[in-house]
Formats: sequence, structure tokens, C-alpha cells
Amino acid sequence: MSAPFIWIFIPVTVGGLSLFVARERIATIIGGVTAIILAGAALFVPIDEALGLGSFSVKIASSFQILGRSLTLDSSEAPLLAILFGVAALWFVGAESVGVAKRLTPFGLIIISLLVASIAVQPFLYAALLIELAVLVAVPLLSPADQIPSRGVIRFLIYQTLGMPFILVAGWLSAGVEASPGDLALTIQSTTMLGLGFAFLFAVFPLYNWIPLLMEEGSPYIIGFLLWLLPTITSILVMNFLDRYAWLRTSAQVMSALRVAGLLMVVSGGIWTAFQRHLGRMMAFAAVAETGFILLALSLDPTMGLPIVFLLLIPRGLGLAVWALSLSVMDSDTESLRFSSVQGMARIYPLAATGLILSALSTAGFPLLAGFPPRLALWNALAQQSLGTGLWFLIGIIGLATGAVRMLAVTVMADEKTAWASKESWAQRGMLGIGVIGLFVLGLFPQMANPILNKLPLMFQHLGH
Repeated sequence: MSAPFIWIFIPVTVGGLSLFVARERIATIIGGVTAIILAGAALFVPIDEALGLGSFSVKIASSFQILGRSLTLDSSEAPLLAILFGVAALWFVGAESVGVAKRLTPFGLIIISLLVASIAVQPFLYAALLIELAVLVAVPLLSPADQIPSRGVIRFLIYQTLGMPFILVAGWLSAGVEASPGDLALTIQSTTMLGLGFAFLFAVFPLYNWIPLLMEEGSPYIIGFLLWLLPTITSILVMNFLDRYAWLRTSAQVMSALRVAGLLMVVSGGIWTAFQRHLGRMMAFAAVAETGFILLALSLDPTMGLPIVFLLLIPRGLGLAVWALSLSVMDSDTESLRFSSVQGMARIYPLAATGLILSALSTAGFPLLAGFPPRLALWNALAQQSLGTGLWFLIGIIGLATGAVRMLAVTVMADEKTAWASKESWAQRGMLGIGVIGLFVLGLFPQMANPILNKLPLMFQHLGH
């Protein structure tokens, strides 16, 4: 047995079989249990080492050959697998409470499998093709077969697909740069192609107009899942490029481009969040700012920036999950998520409103919440390099915080005669309660994740040392 078989082929097979499941509860159990088992296996099952089971000995090989290509997952990537499947388990378990488990479980498992394969594939340029396959699988997840794809879904597909040829061409040119490192024209061409490719995948300003459009048209929970997963894997792919090519990670121009792109996303996302009048669009622009945080961390010196990138991963996944769940609960009882429709919702959905506000404050880096430690570390590192960069970062944070305060004001703004109630189901209360507690636990005790996070830089030969 091999590691790619366990963490790629098993979940994609389970996902395919669960397409035939008709009940939400069973789909939730399948997705949650599968993700939890795979996350636990990543933590406790050694790769390329003999595992004694009584009188038997089993060895999990790190490589698997398929169609002349190699899929490799070694022990250094096990912590990342644990984070991906662990956070995915949270999404799958919460899907039943908002009625999307039958869609999210099968397609979610298949998408995660394809994205894990994009990390494992050798030559690694095939990662772009696997990410494109994941995007194609996401289309029926976003738009059921009995519905015409919306404008947001079509833009999502177009923008993500446009990134693939640029990355493939950049990889082909990069091989030439390695052979002729002094060829300045070839280096510029390769860097430009790579930048354009990742600009589409990351939805860098101004290429993110499909995100708020999707949040207006579709299920906040399903879209939130994709907004967590796709940028996370794309950031790993960026780090693979930086680790492989010395001319990229040592280029001051590349680091400056990452910093400018990150600042544009943080500032524009924060400002747009502050002025929106639709809760879904607020979450969309906050997710844009979250991706900007990752790009800013990547622009730092690897010894400083790499730990911050990984520190962002778990709070990002948890915060978006709580935010998306809260929006989905409210969306089930309103015509839309516009301010005029959700005014005073805290009176009848108090736990959903609490999750909404706390997840928004966590994204803004409010103290005691999960987003505070990575934001503080990133702001400190940016300020050490440039006070101007630190100031622009602060402007983006203020925009995000302003949006959270506006959400709070709208959701509690109800007529005094409106009676307090709690319309959330018990499943929704349980999931929201777990999520809110998790936001505080990660904010108060961020060191709890250190045993996993400290091992993540070992995935890279150069960046991690």
C-alpha cells in the first residue's frame, strides 16, 4: 500500500460512491468519518517506515506510479494532509445542518483528492492540470444539474481556467532559465507568465469580481468551502515554485510583486468589506483579504514568512467555516442577505449572529480570537521591512473591522417589542458552538498547533531551511 493510494484514491473513491447517497445524515457521516480517519492516519501512520501490527509488519510506500507519472507523498507532507483533512472534516460535519451534505460530501472529497494529487505529482508542472480538474468538478458542486450555471459560476470557471496555460508555459520556460540563467529575456518572460497564471488562480485584484458574485447567487457554505481550499493549495504550489527555482526565490522583483499584490488584496478587500450592504459580499471581500495575507507572508524572507503562511492556514479554515455556516443559517429564513432583510436577526438567530460577528472580527485580527496571532506576526514582520507597508496593512485591517462592526449594528437593530428566540436547530447550535469555542481556543492558545505547524517547512528543501 502507498501513501497516494490512502490520501488520494481512497477519498476520491468514497466521494464517487457517495454520489449515490440519498440522505443528508448518511452523506455527513461518510464525509466526516472519512476525513477524520485520513487526518488521523496522516498524524499517526508513518510513511516509508515499517509499522508493527502484532506479528505483522506493514510499510506505507511514499510513491505510486500511474500513467508514467509519479505521485509522491512523504512524511514531511503528513502534517499538511492532517490539516487539510482535519479542517475538511469540520466542513463535512456541518454540511448537514444547512442541507448541503449530499452535494458537498461527494464533490468535496473528489476535489480534495485532486488537489492533494496536485501536491504529490511529479513532474510538479502537472499540478496545474490537476487543479483545473478540481475546478471542473467544482462546477456541478456550485450549480446542480437541474439549474442553469449562474454568471458567477461561469466567471469562476473562466478565470480559473485562464490561469492554467500561463503556468504550464511558465514551467516550460523555467526549464530554459535553469539551463541558461544569464538569459534575461527568457527570465522576464517566464516570470511574467508565472505571475499571470497565479494572478488568475489567486483571484488577485482586479480578477476577483467572480467571488462576490458567487456569494450573492449560491450557497454561502459551499462557496466558503472552495474559498478556503483553492487558495490554500495554490499557495503550496507557489511555494513549490519558489523552492524549486533559485532565481525566483532570490529575485527582489518577484518578492516586491507578491507584496504589492498582497497589499492590493488586503486594502481593497478591507475597504470593500467596510462599505458593502450584503452579508455574503462582505464575506467574499474578507476572503479576498485573507488571500492577500498569504501573499504578503510569501513576500517575506522565507525563514520569517513561511511559518506565518502556515500559521494562517488553520484560523483561515475555521473562521470561514463558522462565517459560512452562520450565513447559511440566516439565509434559510430570509429573502436575501442584504441589510434590509437581516436587520434584527440576532433576536431570532442569536448563535448564528454570534458566529457571524466573531468570525468577522477574527478575520480582522481582533485580540483573543484565532486570527489575532498570525495577523500580529505578519504586521510586525511587514513593519520591520517598511513602515509604509505596515500602514497600508493597518488600513486593510481597519476596513475589515469596520465591516464587522456594521454587521453587529445591523443584526442587533430590532424593534424593542421583538421577542428573543433561537430558531437554530440543535445540529446548528452544536456546530456553531464548537466553531465559536475553537475561535477562542486558537486565539488564546495558538501554541497548541505548534507540533503540526513546526513540521510543515520541512516539505521544502530550500525554503524550509
